[in-house]
Amino acid sequence: MEQRPLWSGADAAPAKAPTTRGSRAVRTSGVKSRRELSEPAAAATVRAEVSTPVLASIAVGRPVRGEFTYTLPDELAGRLEPGQRVLVPFGRGTALGFYLGPASPPTGEKVRLKAVQRVLEDSPSLPKDLIALLRFAAVHYRYPLGEVIRGALPPGLSKAVDEKEARPDVQHFAVALVNEVPPELSRAPAQSAALAYLLAVGGSAPLEEVAHAIPGARETLKKLATRGFARLEEKTVEASVKEGLIQGRPDHLTPEQDAAGVVLRAALDAATFQPFLLHGVTGSGKTEVYLRAAEHALSLGKGSLILVPEIALTPQLVGRFRSRFGAEVAVLHSALKDRERLFHWQALRRGDVKIAVGVRSAVFAPVDNLGLIVVDEEHDPSFKQEEKLRYQARDLAVVRGKQAGAVVVLGSATPALETLENVKRGRYQLLELKHRVDDRPMPTIELVDLRVERPREGVVTEEAPILSPPLLEAMAETIGRGQQVILFLNRRGHSTVLLCEVCGLSLKCSECDVCLTHHRSQNRVVCHYCGLAMPVPEQCLECTGPMLKLGIGTERVEAEVLERIPTARVARLDRDSASSAERLTEMLASFARRELDVLVGTQMVAKGHDFPGVTLVCVVMADTSLSIPDFRAAERTFHLLTQVSGRAGRGKDPGRVLVQTYNPDAEPVRRVLAHDFDGFANQELEWRKALAYPPYSRMAAVRLEGEHPEQTASVARSLGNIVSRHMPPASAGVRMLGPALAPISRIRGKTRWQLLLKGPTHTALAPLLARLEAALVDVPSAVKVVIDVDPGAML
Repeated sequence: MEQRPLWSGADAAPAKAPTTRGSRAVRTSGVKSRRELSEPAAAATVRAEVSTPVLASIAVGRPVRGEFTYTLPDELAGRLEPGQRVLVPFGRGTALGFYLGPASPPTGEKVRLKAVQRVLEDSPSLPKDLIALLRFAAVHYRYPLGEVIRGALPPGLSKAVDEKEARPDVQHFAVALVNEVPPELSRAPAQSAALAYLLAVGGSAPLEEVAHAIPGARETLKKLATRGFARLEEKTVEASVKEGLIQGRPDHLTPEQDAAGVVLRAALDAATFQPFLLHGVTGSGKTEVYLRAAEHALSLGKGSLILVPEIALTPQLVGRFRSRFGAEVAVLHSALKDRERLFHWQALRRGDVKIAVGVRSAVFAPVDNLGLIVVDEEHDPSFKQEEKLRYQARDLAVVRGKQAGAVVVLGSATPALETLENVKRGRYQLLELKHRVDDRPMPTIELVDLRVERPREGVVTEEAPILSPPLLEAMAETIGRGQQVILFLNRRGHSTVLLCEVCGLSLKCSECDVCLTHHRSQNRVVCHYCGLAMPVPEQCLECTGPMLKLGIGTERVEAEVLERIPTARVARLDRDSASSAERLTEMLASFARRELDVLVGTQMVAKGHDFPGVTLVCVVMADTSLSIPDFRAAERTFHLLTQVSGRAGRGKDPGRVLVQTYNPDAEPVRRVLAHDFDGFANQELEWRKALAYPPYSRMAAVRLEGEHPEQTASVARSLGNIVSRHMPPASAGVRMLGPALAPISRIRGKTRWQLLLKGPTHTALAPLLARLEAALVDVPSAVKVVIDVDPGAML
């Protein structure tokens, strides 16, 4: 039987046929052809047997369509539960499989079926409600079911290996069993020194600490333990909260918080699916509403799932939840060690822990008896997965809530336009927090016109300082008062463009259609798309002319702050500096403890953080996202500017925001200055409706990339012709845009094309997407084709 992948290309190469002589696995759904269901009679005919074998439907963790039918050995019949991982023969080898339930006998000619080899775990990795969600995701986002299930599992469960119980974090200690160094150790100076160290520090110390102080102490302490002078012990490391991230329970709620809490408690008591939009201005206390709702869910014996868009937000949110619930909180994100992720997953699956906090992939967390789902900063584009299964976690959270009969709360100060439209249509109930906690005023927002403060005259030989005089003056005043500053710029690196002063050519990536970014701390230029890096060239590679370093990134802003305000304690928060979860947590905790004066960062500093010491926020360049060729550019610019502005004035002192821009008349900038979210949203929705963009339509992007430009273009046009031939009547409202080169036409050496489909509903687009999928089997393997339903970005 020939296995046809959903996509052609490197990540979905045609699999080997899952057949052996005289036996085979049979696909029970998906496209079947005569070639797939026919074999020589001698190999396919099944002799009459005394008993009818028990059949199982299995999703195989490979990029192939459909479910497959296997037989169950007698020892497994009646013992498997849906969601259990199994090992199955597939092709010429074996593969990870997932038992989905009993299967019906295959139609057509009788064939000899392969048998499930063995079970890899005692209990299902996936509860039934999660299997339903994954089935939906596979159909809606058009991705192989087995790969969807495999991708939802943590490390340790996503491969065809037996499950092992993950151990919690432990720390090894050495404990002295005597009060002084005994005389018999006089001839063992190493043991004497190690024991003396333990006694000097109180009789007990971490093993790593002793080994760091005394070389070779590990073996020495083992000898002391053998002789009865010391004991080595292991202690489980309890989940704790970094100092500075701990927050207590407030004595009272605002009237708006209390009203929202009453509604959510009633919804939880009703135990039915109810979706809400919690629209609260920055600093209005949305997180406390989440916490109170989770408390009530816990009192009802129900679990809660809290989703955040960025790993950068998890330390503070986890701190608040663990301050309230202690060890009842599991954390799930990719920055954790594999063992940690598996440990938290298993604790949730067993029901030992009832609350999960994580990023978008946590939407698949096996929370027991799920009663509450919260999506914080629901508008954030980070909830959209941009590779493999291209899902939107916010939307899947709503689907999961509906399937589980749970309450879903989408929270934001700047809701997505799609969410607002669902409120207008009555699908979601609106809860509003219009005022900040303790009636703190919203920050004042002031404009700094860079056309005036940073004029360009004559020949540009070097970049003018990016920190304008008004901004520097405000920073100096704020730091002088002992308060803190956040500087926001959504660009990493030092300089974003290296330009030849003679020939005018910019230094571009050899593999991508983008400029290389200068990282001064590394003395390298780096491509942020493919990772290519090389030393900074001293001269133009084309004409040997001198290179100008233009454009700005967070690294340059940090350097300029240190140069202009030498006494300031400055840190930078972006993907380059926050290289690990530990480093990220420590940096945020240090800022919360006021050990830093200025935090320079990308969008990692813009969302969700609550630092009472911050009274000044400076948007270094408000224009960086306005020029992106995407219909959501204005919306995302408004969201970012509003979110980062909301970091100011969350304590007892009022906040101030300075926005530097070359486009003071741009609609998002003007609306942010006036705190006018409703005005911006209404105008943007009118524009979207006129052009039939979401939320007034549904979209799917067909993206192609290939090594050969001509071949990729030819495939794109061929797929476009297929769509054109099968387009419904114009009255159906379905439109095709393209095919055309993607805005970034080359990444990692591959040419990129795309075509976009728009329609009033997903159902209207489904027949065209099915036609496209059927045509992909004929696409050359050198061209990769991906169907992206509900695309998040147009690049």
